[in-house]
Amino acid sequence: MAKDYSLLEVLERIYHNQLALEAALMELTVWVEQRGSAEIGGNVRGALEAIGDNAGHIKQGLVRLKNLNID
Repeated sequence: MAKDYSLLEVLERIYHNQLALEAALMELTVWVEQRGSAEIGGNVRGALEAIGDNAGHIKQGLVRLKNLNID
């Protein structure tokens, strides 16, 4: 029988996926910039900044949920 995941576990997995996507986008951004597309790289870096800011808020929320022992 499949394990039922708690809301906290699901949210933590979503958060980890966000971090992985951020890292992958950064790798692609560096690759694009090395090939002379600085404008596109700058646009992606702007989006990555928003992802990074949101990741901090998400992490704080996860810590609060963990402290409340919500399942």
